[in-house]
Amino acid sequence: MWEHLRELYAYRELVKNLVVRDLKLRYRNSALGFLWCLLNPLLMMVVFTIVFTVLLTNNSIQHFPVFILTGILAWNLHTTALLGAINSVVGNAALVQKVYFPREVLPIATVLSNAVNFLLSLVVLFGMIMLYRVPLSATVLLLPLVILVQVVFTVGLALFLAAVNVYFRDTASVLETLMLAWFFLTPIFYRIEDVFPLYSRLMYVLNPPASFIAAYRDILYYGGMTNLDFFSRTAATSLLVLVAGYVFFRRASRGFVEAL
Repeated sequence: MWEHLRELYAYRELVKNLVVRDLKLRYRNSALGFLWCLLNPLLMMVVFTIVFTVLLTNNSIQHFPVFILTGILAWNLHTTALLGAINSVVGNAALVQKVYFPREVLPIATVLSNAVNFLLSLVVLFGMIMLYRVPLSATVLLLPLVILVQVVFTVGLALFLAAVNVYFRDTASVLETLMLAWFFLTPIFYRIEDVFPLYSRLMYVLNPPASFIAAYRDILYYGGMTNLDFFSRTAATSLLVLVAGYVFFRRASRGFVEAL
């Protein structure tokens, strides 16, 4: 594995070029360009705010736009990265069949490009935090660590899904359906403490995106320290998912050319 990792590191410029290419293609021929990464979560925040504070008036969450936007941005990084990475190998079939390079750079580059998009969208979140005068503390310095752990988890899952999709092309369609269910099982528009206590604990253990969103909110919305017990477990789970996804992808990649 160390030899493969050294090879992957040697192709870091290729990863960088693929990330830049993905970002350029995403906003090519678009009048607003990268501003869409700011407008999309902002529009979703407006819709959820109207639904849960105007139509459903029993919502007791203070500064609800900041609360919901924090969850939306974290979820968007998760879902857009996976939905993009799952077709990263199949979509570059001609390149895979003609040129040798570590195939894992394709899903990795897709996840990283969405991570860059996420960092740009944080401008909107911090603007809303200032607008609603939500206090921040020194724990905001932990934000890069939370982002890193989420990216690690997403890369591991993306490697697994991208490899499976080469052999079973229905994987992308199945994932889109699962993402809808996953969305409602994740505390995006509700607080994790408002669900049944047993389920809230299982949510931290079995649903890493829930832990990520909770960590973002602890730092950016509540202005305090995140639950290090649950987050450390999530970090360990993310690392395990990364290793397992990488090993699975490397073994599956031996048959990519024939399958494509």
